[in-house]
Amino acid sequence: MNNRLYRKILLGLGFDCKDGHVRITKGANFRLYGGSKKTHELMQEKAIKFNEHLDKEHKTLDSLSKEEFKEIARKIGLHVPDNHSD
Repeated sequence: MNNRLYRKILLGLGFDCKDGHVRITKGANFRLYGGSKKTHELMQEKAIKFNEHLDKEHKTLDSLSKEEFKEIARKIGLHVPDNHSD
């Protein structure tokens, strides 16, 4: 799908910010919003690692199957719920 309006991205939302600072990071394939400094940095690290795996496998988010997505997420240490209704 070449339409930019329908391109898949990773979305990270952090809700533990107590210092009033608004943190936003945009990168290739991801958008990260909010969180404490520590949480936001962790989201950045995971998003970058996810992109590194995509590059290594010559894939895009749009070309990944659900199982491939879950496998990469597990490899980088993200919690992936075991949902049998996929």
